[in-house]
Amino acid sequence: MSETVVTRFAPSPTGYLHIGGARTALFNWLYARHTKGTMLLRIEDTDRERSTEAATAAILDGLSWLGLHWEGEPVSQFARGERHREVAEELVRLGKAYYCYASQEELAEMREKARAEGRPPRYDGRWRDRDASEAPVGVKPVIRIKAPRDGETTVRDRVQGDVKFPNKDLDDFIILRSDGVPTYMHAVVVDDHDMGVTHIIRGDDHLTNAARQQIIYDAMSWDIPVMAHIPLIHGADGAKLSKRHGALGVDAYRAMGYLPAALRNYLARLGWSHGDDEVMNLDDMIRWFEIEDVNKGAARFDFAKLEALNGVHMRKMDDAELLDIFIRTLPYLENGKTIADRLDDTRKAQLLAAMPGLKERAKTLVELADGAGFLFAERPLTIDEKAKVLLGDPQREVLRGALATLRNLQGEWTAASTEAEIRTFAEEKSLKLGAVAQPLRAALTGKTTSPGVFDVLAVLGRHESLERIADQID
Repeated sequence: MSETVVTRFAPSPTGYLHIGGARTALFNWLYARHTKGTMLLRIEDTDRERSTEAATAAILDGLSWLGLHWEGEPVSQFARGERHREVAEELVRLGKAYYCYASQEELAEMREKARAEGRPPRYDGRWRDRDASEAPVGVKPVIRIKAPRDGETTVRDRVQGDVKFPNKDLDDFIILRSDGVPTYMHAVVVDDHDMGVTHIIRGDDHLTNAARQQIIYDAMSWDIPVMAHIPLIHGADGAKLSKRHGALGVDAYRAMGYLPAALRNYLARLGWSHGDDEVMNLDDMIRWFEIEDVNKGAARFDFAKLEALNGVHMRKMDDAELLDIFIRTLPYLENGKTIADRLDDTRKAQLLAAMPGLKERAKTLVELADGAGFLFAERPLTIDEKAKVLLGDPQREVLRGALATLRNLQGEWTAASTEAEIRTFAEEKSLKLGAVAQPLRAALTGKTTSPGVFDVLAVLGRHESLERIADQID
């Protein structure tokens, strides 16, 4: 029977969950779900000066918002320091690592010599085979791994293929510092082994680390997990992703009005594809995701594509579900406060009724909030500059006639019944429908764009609609 797949996402809590980290988490999560395995979460908080509780909270919040749920409690790497030290000392006992007493001055000399000879700076192994009895007094040693000196180390990678590293370039790197704090290189291996991680999916900037980490696995006679190093994300111009490209925290994407489903879909398509499929739901992605289908080349982040995809997801989404997400996102939207403050049951019902028209015209929840603003506007409405043009004297005359027509409407007040009345009025006055509908829209919403004007009439209801039109005539 094959082993259960265990993946892990292991962010450092030194800032927000950035977009590259979110994609790494997504790939780990998708692969775990695809194989009916599990994804674990480890917070790599050994850098005590830069790690913060606030950053940890932001990472957990970002993952939860994206719907990427991990199994069990998050593991703190810092809390496992004793175990890391134990393994480092075990490696010394096994003869696979050693205490190194080289001073800072000696290390500086080694670097200078290497530079003078045109070599990369490497530790020269001077304490590799010396006896501890030769140790200088009062010097706290580090522990270094005994790296193989000949041949090469091959990282067998599901994305990059076999990648070979000459062992002479890997040197005897430190696994435990002189203050007893483990290095990242060592802590990661011990944690992944102890957590039962079977598949390591991470950025390809960790490829060299993988070669070094294999030395520790081999020294402890531990199984090496399956490696998959995914390409980094670049900007649309092909340069390394920076803040101007969109290297922002996941929380910024929520504030910009993107749906979790759309951001997941977009991130999945950055470096991975399934045929020509662009729009995918979660079930599709889980069913289709294979590590081997991830591209080797860097993916390019494109805001225009993300926005277009978000619009598609909004239009496809059930109105009630979209309304629920919209309401929950209002506190994060720059233009959401007014709506959140005035949202009662009546307005919720109006929003739901208006949703088909609103979502047709919006690509983000920010645009949706803009479009929904007319429902929450206080009378008399503030009319924007473009709409004022539609409310001059000739148009007011048209509005006066339209108002009288609508006031005489018998029976139900619906989009269909109001449209029938206004069409009849326009024909009687030999006007094009637009010549009546445009001033009506301006009077009802204060803007020149909105859902269909008859939908607006229906959503606002008889009393509010007639009052708003009358405000603009008087």
